[in-house]
Formats: sequence, structure tokens, C-alpha cells
Amino acid sequence: MKVTIDEDKCCGAGQCVLIAPEVFDQRDEDGIVVLLDAEPGADRHAAVHEAAAVCPAFAIEVSE
Repeated sequence: MKVTIDEDKCCGAGQCVLIAPEVFDQRDEDGIVVLLDAEPGADRHAAVHEAAAVCPAFAIEVSE
């Protein structure tokens, strides 16, 4: 799995951080997503897919 983010699309909702805090974080100054792990292990795939699905800005892209 490879995860990419589009910072320009991110609205700072933070749902990804709540769902997969090992993979996503947010910048303190504006809440924009920070990718902590671009290639998370299999144990985190379900959470990453969920985070991408609930992102209101569609800023998270997941490829297998």
C-alpha cells in the first residue's frame, strides 16, 4: 500500500488522525494533514482505507 496526500485539498477536519494516528498527523499552525507513514504495514491498511473514505476533502489517495 502507498499513501499520498494532497495538502492543497486538505481542509483540516482531522478525521484521518482520529482513525489512523500512526499514519496521519496535523500541522499545529493550520491543521493540514501530515503523512507520517507513506507505506503503512498490513495491520494499518483497514484504518487507512477508512480514513481516505471519510476525508471530506478527498485529500488522501491510496494505491495498492
